[in-house]
Amino acid sequence: MTPWREGLPAEPAGAAPVPLSRCRRCGTAVTEAPAPPGVHETGAYAGGRPRLSRTAAPLLGAFDRRRLRLIDRPGASLLDVGAGRGRFVAAARAAGYRAEGIEPSLRGVQAAGEEYGVTLRREEIAGARVEPGSLGVITAWHVIEHLDDPGPALATLAGWLEPGGVLLVGVPNLASLQARIGGSRWFHLDVPRHRTHFTARGLVLALEAAGLEPLGTTHLLAEHNPFGMWQSMVSRFTRRPSYLYNLLKRNAALRSRDLPITLAGLALLPAAVVLELGAGAARRGGTVAVLARRPGRPLRAG
Repeated sequence: MTPWREGLPAEPAGAAPVPLSRCRRCGTAVTEAPAPPGVHETGAYAGGRPRLSRTAAPLLGAFDRRRLRLIDRPGASLLDVGAGRGRFVAAARAAGYRAEGIEPSLRGVQAAGEEYGVTLRREEIAGARVEPGSLGVITAWHVIEHLDDPGPALATLAGWLEPGGVLLVGVPNLASLQARIGGSRWFHLDVPRHRTHFTARGLVLALEAAGLEPLGTTHLLAEHNPFGMWQSMVSRFTRRPSYLYNLLKRNAALRSRDLPITLAGLALLPAAVVLELGAGAARRGGTVAVLARRPGRPLRAG
């Protein structure tokens, strides 16, 4: 890794820039500043329902169904790693998967029971109670970028899969068009909470190093990419990066000079969608999903 550039934190407001280093081989970068204590329990990650969450529920359901189509193994045993509030676990069960989830944060485990009737195990990847070779599917959706050293975690996940089982990983793409447009204010940079900033190539290499066989990379993802492009564009003009995201997460004040700028920035939404569609078609999507397989023949039907 060699020193590269700085990223501007979205929280707390007015925080100092954070240094990043980057791999010359694959382009993946790492955050050099330590993560503050409780970073996954406070700020935008604190408890409580986000604003407009009920209004967004049908759209979030469509995102979950899209994720399940990428897997396409109904009936399989599935573990969602870093399950958040348990929404995807609930969606996978409704689609016929034998789905469970692990989540390290207390607020996520509590919200899963209250909002979705899902019981999550409060565990991290390291030390989780999972039998080796016991799972047909693992999903790690915007999880491993939060790890200082994702390699051992990916090796652990690979060991949990049965031969022929698959791992679906979603991460922000540092080689994306929106990352270039957003620069130090890119929406998905989220320093210092995000520790590893993958390129699509870097993620594929990491999966191969863990003993997995990448099957395909998806760049066209409606779940994060159009909003990420728009928020990155607008953050070029607001005092605080990712103001609307933090406002929806109840982590920014409604009375702010950034509010009228953000409202005016809604005019950029069509351009953001077109730009992101073009970026995805050119394999430069703002986030990517990689499906990888543990080599070997399945021991049993899914």
